[in-house]
Amino acid sequence: MDYIMPFVPESIKSIPTHMDFDGQKRAERYFQIIIMVFAVVGFGCGYVTQFFSHTLYILFAGVIISSLLTLFPWSMYRKEPLAWQPARTTDNKTPAPAVTAGNQPQGKGKKKKLKD
Repeated sequence: MDYIMPFVPESIKSIPTHMDFDGQKRAERYFQIIIMVFAVVGFGCGYVTQFFSHTLYILFAGVIISSLLTLFPWSMYRKEPLAWQPARTTDNKTPAPAVTAGNQPQGKGKKKKLKD
């Protein structure tokens, strides 16, 4: 992928491609609401007209609309960016955290020793 990046125009590189966690939650909620509304309306319309194809067409329209609204990282999904901690320097003087009895994973039973 790195060999392609020099050929990509700056206007394409500047397009934001991220969505914050709150935006992901809202996008998922919008997707579910839109699909459910179109499913209920489609079922009602298909039931009244007695054409199953009307149900599927309306549901498909809901999928297309919800996809356009939720798959792209619109600015409404990037309003609350996550505040990251500053990066630590990587020096070899910092020891790795020691494993103590309090933070070892607990097994269901004792391990059996193999006999020689």
